[in-house]
Amino acid sequence: MNDLPLIRLRGVTRTYQVGSRLFYALRDVSLSIEQGEFVAIIGPSGSGKSTLLNLIAGIDKPTSGEVWVSGIRIDLLDEDALARWRGRTVGIVFQFFQLLPTLTVLENIALPMQLRQLWASPDLNRAREMLACVGLSDHAHKLPSELSGGEKQRVALARALINDPPMLIADEPTGNLDSTTGEQVVDLLADQHRAGKTVILVTHEPRLAEAASRHIRMLDGRIDGGQS
Repeated sequence: MNDLPLIRLRGVTRTYQVGSRLFYALRDVSLSIEQGEFVAIIGPSGSGKSTLLNLIAGIDKPTSGEVWVSGIRIDLLDEDALARWRGRTVGIVFQFFQLLPTLTVLENIALPMQLRQLWASPDLNRAREMLACVGLSDHAHKLPSELSGGEKQRVALARALINDPPMLIADEPTGNLDSTTGEQVVDLLADQHRAGKTVILVTHEPRLAEAASRHIRMLDGRIDGGQS
């Protein structure tokens, strides 16, 4: 089992019915990602990047094919099992932050601990540690509406890391940020890679993808021209 890659997709296709038309988001995709890699998935809008990421994160399921992560075929898990698996395996950073507006920064970061149900109450000391890791210790009691876009994404990253998952997934995390702030967020992802986590970054910006050690190019639902 230890010789297997962390992530394996075998002949994965994902289709959606749009009216009377069948739309292919992914077409017969196969790939492997090893433990500890920093992989950038790049390509134009509509190429299948986010769909691929959602399958790896167990947010979506393929129409056909197999999705394996850490030796578990996650496309066969029911929703309860998937939720437990995500809670211990993957941290996710979204383009639009997904922070709860009525919770403070510290409460937002601590939320995954409650959802994972490891503690009767969240460990706020750990949440403060994560906040310090992203350089926002003095923002603990602010609401998301009081933060800049870059600060919101840093909070989202701290929240993704709170349960110490071995895999970190970021879906266009710089899409709503200026170039300088975007580079800072990617630098934080690179720090997590150097700390030993597997990092998968989806981006349409080749310049930001340079931080990754490997690139997977998507086009029209397929891996385009192999992998580098």
